[in-house]
Amino acid sequence: MPVPDASTSSSSKKSSFTEGIMDSLPIVIGYIPVAFAFGLSAVKLGFNPIEAIFFSCIIYAGASQFVITALLSAGMSLWISALTVLAMDIRHILYGPSLRHRIKDKLTGKKTLIWAFGLTDEVFAAATAKLIKNQRSWSENWMVTIASCSWLAWVFGTAAGAFLGNGYLESYPAIEAAMTFMLPALFLSFLLASCRKQNSYCVAAALIGALLGITLFSIPVAILAGIVGGCIAALLQPRNSCNDTYEQKETQ
Repeated sequence: MPVPDASTSSSSKKSSFTEGIMDSLPIVIGYIPVAFAFGLSAVKLGFNPIEAIFFSCIIYAGASQFVITALLSAGMSLWISALTVLAMDIRHILYGPSLRHRIKDKLTGKKTLIWAFGLTDEVFAAATAKLIKNQRSWSENWMVTIASCSWLAWVFGTAAGAFLGNGYLESYPAIEAAMTFMLPALFLSFLLASCRKQNSYCVAAALIGALLGITLFSIPVAILAGIVGGCIAALLQPRNSCNDTYEQKETQ
């Protein structure tokens, strides 16, 4: 009588709630300090802790929350601030269809709504890695857990930063200064990560558009000009330069 292969049986096992918690830990560890910095920044810009937590609960957009609070505190209208953030986060529209194309299981309406709301860059990367590694092990329970834990970590970090930054860190100026620097450090890391040969056209076009926007108009125009400039450069750059990295990986 044939004995079932242990590797086959284990590979077809659906990921559980507990595995979702464990897999969310890297995201949680990364979210809490950045969310703490956002809560601290929001309070410094004149928002109260409840408003800062509201931003994280409803918008839940990472770096875009720093931008929208900065724009609102600078006197920009709500509509301009909202349109700026929408332009920054337009990529999220593609996350759902990209995952749905890989998911073969039938989706549940209520569970899908939960993890779709929590589909940030990091959660999307974790879900995609899971589906590529072993499609059968992916489950909505795992997806809901990793999305919920990530969201809770972001809200918790925001609450901690908002309440502790409301005068409690005055005795620790070094810590307060370090956490305040999280915003420029965050955007600098994004810039450095994109500074590769195949992205040089996009980075240069985005920087030129942003510089022209802030010089001739205002900060919101600079953000939109940078986004538009980078997108146009990505569409117009030679196709061979986009595929250099993939060709190198295939030849290795």
